[in-house]
Amino acid sequence: MRNEKIADGSAVAARSIAQASPEQSTEAAVPVNRLKTAVWIYDVDNARITHANAAACELWQAENEEDLRRRDLGTDMSPTVSKRLKQYQLDFIERDATFSEMWTLYPNGRPTSIMVVYRGYRLPDGRMAMQCEAAGDAENEPDNLRSAEALLHTDVMIALHEAGGAPVYLNPAARNAATHALQTIAEKFVDPADHDRLMHELEALGEYRMVAKVNTGAGPRWHDLTVKQCSDAVTGNPAILVTAIDVSELKIARDKARYLADRDQLTGCYNRSYLQQYMSTLGRYQSKHCALLCFDVDRFKQINDRLGHEMGDVVLKEIAARVNASIRRTDTFVRLGGDEFVVVFEDVSSAADLEAKLEKLLKIIAEPITHDATRVSATVSMGVATFVPDNAHFTAVMREADIALYTSKQAGRNRVTFFSAEMGALAKARDLVEVELKRAIENREFTLHFQPRFCFKTGTVISVEALVRWEHPKRGLIMPAEFISICEETGMIEDLGQLILEMACMKAISLHQEGRDIQISLNISPRQFEDNRLLKSLETFSRHPDFPRGKVELEITENVLIGDHELIAKKLEAISDMGYQIAIDDFGTGYSNLSYISRFPLNCLKIDQSFIAQLPKSGPIISLILTLAEQINATIVAEGVETREHFEWLRNHKCDQAQGYFLSHPVDAEELPHVIETLNSGAWTGSQ
Repeated sequence: MRNEKIADGSAVAARSIAQASPEQSTEAAVPVNRLKTAVWIYDVDNARITHANAAACELWQAENEEDLRRRDLGTDMSPTVSKRLKQYQLDFIERDATFSEMWTLYPNGRPTSIMVVYRGYRLPDGRMAMQCEAAGDAENEPDNLRSAEALLHTDVMIALHEAGGAPVYLNPAARNAATHALQTIAEKFVDPADHDRLMHELEALGEYRMVAKVNTGAGPRWHDLTVKQCSDAVTGNPAILVTAIDVSELKIARDKARYLADRDQLTGCYNRSYLQQYMSTLGRYQSKHCALLCFDVDRFKQINDRLGHEMGDVVLKEIAARVNASIRRTDTFVRLGGDEFVVVFEDVSSAADLEAKLEKLLKIIAEPITHDATRVSATVSMGVATFVPDNAHFTAVMREADIALYTSKQAGRNRVTFFSAEMGALAKARDLVEVELKRAIENREFTLHFQPRFCFKTGTVISVEALVRWEHPKRGLIMPAEFISICEETGMIEDLGQLILEMACMKAISLHQEGRDIQISLNISPRQFEDNRLLKSLETFSRHPDFPRGKVELEITENVLIGDHELIAKKLEAISDMGYQIAIDDFGTGYSNLSYISRFPLNCLKIDQSFIAQLPKSGPIISLILTLAEQINATIVAEGVETREHFEWLRNHKCDQAQGYFLSHPVDAEELPHVIETLNSGAWTGSQ
């Protein structure tokens, strides 16, 4: 808006109208009524004209001043016009402003466009009103009238500023958004750097568009600004035209969407997608040594199974909070998924310094976590790969950190391991084994060896445990220690378990057909127990006409029994009803919750070999297990019997069965009959 000066005579005349009392108004207005210029006083607060000369009454198509006073001009007034008038009132109060603007009036509903000069006028009661003077008819070109009306009502903020930044015109939307009427371009910006960038680009290009955070009367907002160099049409001086659209809601929505796209919803950490983007750009601004830490929670599945997924989430969130509080702002913390996390450390000063930080972090994470009276101590295993961003590839760095993490787990968990070239070579060999294992399962390159279980009461072999071996086409017979863990980690254990189950059941059927009263036991891994195929396969074999009911025993570990006890019990009962026996392998070292002893259909407890190895020191514990088994009518088998002393102690304490190298190493199917015959002969004196 540009300032205009009003002729003193008109101002005095208008003042005389405003100050006249009702009794004096006619007389006082006589000189004013002779003016051809329409002059009236508008009460902004009450939306009424309080005083008007004859020309004003004619303009407003009123019979007289009293008729005009009775009109409520706020009835059909748009919100935009109402806001505009309030802006005028505020500017009159703050800086005694004067405005000249084209307005379209609607006397009796008919549009009349005129130029009007406005200035403030203080009413007798102290309120600020508006003195209005018609300065002349506007050009009645439709496009001119409509553009002026659009400029008044649009929500687009349009402002003209001097080259130095001071405002010379603000449309209603721009004035309503401004913190004050004289807000400069520089004062608009929350961040001065945005103003500097704008002016630099404007100087170079003549125009510029940007989205920036600006100061408004409603507080900081986000505006989409289009700024152009131009000339003031009144003075001809250089000017700056600023067009702005409020995009705060859109900006907030986009920022939230971007946040959600980049963040893990549970912990608030960055997610895998963000990590990939971050690593791809890291080399552009970071050339010093960096490190990538990969860690996960030790035995996290047990936490979920024992304490529930809610507690599992609590553990993840607490670990994330502790890590966030321990790393620098320049470091990047990511949750890959599940219980897997990554931290990227920028600008690592030395491996020793980083190792010290990580050891400290291990201790912080291991501190107990309490939630709703539940207390849990969780540890993590860490793998670290150092790299220089310019020369590293994200996939390769992640692979190295994973290899180091795997090494930490193999070494006992709750530790930090830094990647080395030797680890890389071992991992490469392991990858080769993994590929060969997949082929081996497809080609059925596996066989079973059998280790006898000796019964102290009968003095004979009444059961054998089936143990898998890999018949590699080039390397020969490979023991389980080299491939079982890989199968478990990759999920191939489910397919391998199915193959072993088939071979063991077919062997049991074969022994039954030969008339041999021998039980076969085989291990069922936790993953295989959860596999939906298990029950279907067991049912298929149990329907074989020569299937020996009670002569196939499935060995499960105590950890299999963690979780939904009702569901597990139903599954075990279904297996038992098919004619299979259920044994707990490595008893005493796992879950060790005796509540399942009476709840589940268990036929056998196999004492873990670690207790047997410590005889006679571990005698009291073994005696306790023997008593427990007697009470629940379960068979007790001692594993790892390697010496005559072990054997005799177990015989003297009424253990049911023994299994171990003292009796026999595992042997193939061809040698098994001879071993059984030797053990049953009575002349056997032990293999040691």
